[in-house]
Amino acid sequence: MKIYRVSGLIYNCYQLTAPNPHKRWDFSYLANRTATQELPWDYNATVLNQMKSTTTLLDMGTGGGEFLLSLSPPKGKTYATEAYTPNYELCKNTLPAFGIDVRLVSDDHELPFESDFFDLVINRHESFSAQEVHRILKPGGIFVTQQVGGQNNRELSTFLLGQQVSLTDPNFNLQTCRDELLKARFTVIEGMEHFPLLQFYDVGALVYFAKIIEWEFPGFSVRECLDKLILLQEKLEQNGFIQSTEHRFFITARK
Repeated sequence: MKIYRVSGLIYNCYQLTAPNPHKRWDFSYLANRTATQELPWDYNATVLNQMKSTTTLLDMGTGGGEFLLSLSPPKGKTYATEAYTPNYELCKNTLPAFGIDVRLVSDDHELPFESDFFDLVINRHESFSAQEVHRILKPGGIFVTQQVGGQNNRELSTFLLGQQVSLTDPNFNLQTCRDELLKARFTVIEGMEHFPLLQFYDVGALVYFAKIIEWEFPGFSVRECLDKLILLQEKLEQNGFIQSTEHRFFITARK
């Protein structure tokens, strides 16, 4: 009876919340169903501080543009890139009204900007080419990035799907990123790394999360992972949560 109850719960949660691949990601569904430890740095505050002496700004991988708009960036001198088509379509229809130029980007090594163009390039959880970022920054320009490291949720992914299934590079971390920036002739001003704990308060939230973060949980399905999900449900009933370890690092660098 317990297995039937738990599996029914998981299937029902999935059917109600399965993400539509043709729509933007919506993490609002996870509000109050997950919790993550705070990071020891403040990306927002760092960006705002750097903006005090900024004329031209680029936000790489702007997503829906919400964070960029929260900065009240200079009109006519702010640019954004986005690779995910649904996000780009949204931004194309909203950001120009705020004086923000939006570009669709498919190749990190070919950004559609002139050399020595930006005072500040910011990047939160977006891939990048260190050489290309260096090219588009003015001499003395600043690059601020917060990245998701290669160990992000890896233990949980391995538990659900088996060894080394994540599509992310397990060696992507602060040191390897710092090395790439130094190779591209940047001066690294600051670098920090952290492994915050992520807690899920119900299995349905975990299922939704795993379906969205498909590069960390490739091939995940409720049917294939049902036995593991039942074990996680039992842990949740014992502890009040299911726990995963995330991986973040932060770098500020100057050209």
